[in-house]
Amino acid sequence: MKNQAAVNYNDGRFQPVTEKCEGCGRIVEQEEVQYCKSFLYPDAKWKLGFCNMATHAKPEINIIKVRINPLKAAKRASKRK
Repeated sequence: MKNQAAVNYNDGRFQPVTEKCEGCGRIVEQEEVQYCKSFLYPDAKWKLGFCNMATHAKPEINIIKVRINPLKAAKRASKRK
């Protein structure tokens, strides 16, 4: 007996994945077409630049160190009191 998916991805509701989705763990292949099992329109998730459910890509977090002059910091702190 053949395993059947509980969801029929090629019924017209699900759109095929985009190039940006390549390598994601949420991709399901049905009849030689790849679909996202989390979203109907995977291209819409990448419009803002990053898919929040992507397992293959992580957002870059830039940490900027700001150097504070201790004399100026002390002056500011004393003015607040």
